[in-house]
Amino acid sequence: MKPIYQILMTGLLSISSVVNINAQTNMKAEQGKSYELEVINQLTTSTAVVNMPVSQLLNAPGNEAMKAFFFTPVKEKTLQGKKIAVIAADGFEEIELTGPVWYFKQLGASVDIVAPKFNPAPARYGLSYPEMSKTHIMAIQYLQPAGWIKFDRTADQVKVSDYDAVFIPGGAWNPDNLRYDKDVIKFIQDFNKSGKLIAAICHAPVVLASADILKGRKLTGYWNIQVDLKNAGGTVTDEPVVTDGNMITSRHPIDVADFSRAVEDWLIKK
Repeated sequence: MKPIYQILMTGLLSISSVVNINAQTNMKAEQGKSYELEVINQLTTSTAVVNMPVSQLLNAPGNEAMKAFFFTPVKEKTLQGKKIAVIAADGFEEIELTGPVWYFKQLGASVDIVAPKFNPAPARYGLSYPEMSKTHIMAIQYLQPAGWIKFDRTADQVKVSDYDAVFIPGGAWNPDNLRYDKDVIKFIQDFNKSGKLIAAICHAPVVLASADILKGRKLTGYWNIQVDLKNAGGTVTDEPVVTDGNMITSRHPIDVADFSRAVEDWLIKK
């Protein structure tokens, strides 16, 4: 039989070996995590979101008329009884939705914000969504996230007979989200067939291109998409607002006042 001290030493050596193996394993695991973190950091951009207050836009040099448009009290309810649908998705340009919506409501119109039905990307895309994505859409200010707004209905729930007009705000990726949605495209096509007003500003006319309703039409849009509008069969001019039949188009956030008045004028005349 081994002396007791030999048994103890053997046990201690075994424990030491186990501890050493575990330490090496943990060290390798930590090194693996450190490497993974290093890779993640290289794949991730820095977060530095700087919002542009609406007041800054209204007070910018050259926007005096736009400022006066919003700060001059509306006296007549010229659109009383009219119902307007705003078609928008994540990535809409904030002032291009909130500006016209505010004005049309001031004029007495009823306005619904209509969004595509919530359809999260496949799990393998690795995306996550806040819970409010099911009831809200995200605004941007020139490609920077700005805030959220609640929508009233989804595109699969609306009918042409529900509204007198539809308008689409811009934003760089809002129209890209809309033009892929079958319910949105069908609604726009049916609206066009009815002869009721379709209005689009900034990047939004590309949704009309996807709906294939631009052939032979006169229109305008954000400068970057004008070639796309031409390729879709439209005749494009660089003007703040273009009206052609039941279609009104505009170029940019700074044209919001002219765009909103054009929609008002068209609905009054009809």
